[in-house]
Amino acid sequence: MNFKQIKELIELVDGTTISEVCIEQDELKVVIKTKHYHSGESSFSAPMIQQMPMAPAPVVPVAQPSAGATPSPAATDNSSADGASEVAADNLITVKSPMIGTFYRSPSPDKPPFIKIGDQVTPKSVLCIVEAMKLFNEIESEVSGKIVKILVDDASPVEYDQPLFLVQPD
Repeated sequence: MNFKQIKELIELVDGTTISEVCIEQDELKVVIKTKHYHSGESSFSAPMIQQMPMAPAPVVPVAQPSAGATPSPAATDNSSADGASEVAADNLITVKSPMIGTFYRSPSPDKPPFIKIGDQVTPKSVLCIVEAMKLFNEIESEVSGKIVKILVDDASPVEYDQPLFLVQPD
């Protein structure tokens, strides 16, 4: 989608009562929202546009110490909730955040979490939501396996590439 097409789409949406349009093509997602302002009998809308590349959650294997190496204290301390420590187990995969935002374990406060420790996941299973600029982005698994550890507290801010989950692959 080029700039001219986006401009035409904004003009088209601006001339209607549509409040939001979302278009996804290949690696591009375009969201156009309008705010409606009321002043007495007249009202007008001001279009806003958000354009962001679609990126899957990176999956990185967790480095394991060699058989003769002594593990560092950080590698064996599993009490930290900030994700700085790693579980000392073979063959774990780290699922990382593909963006900066706020991490949510469930679709809404009154709903159960997407996953819990011990749950089996498959590729395309929704693991969590990361909210960025009022957009709620579902983060999907790229591997099959069992959730071993959740490294982030619900409603916590996350950084790009921050570890979120440890998965033991099938």
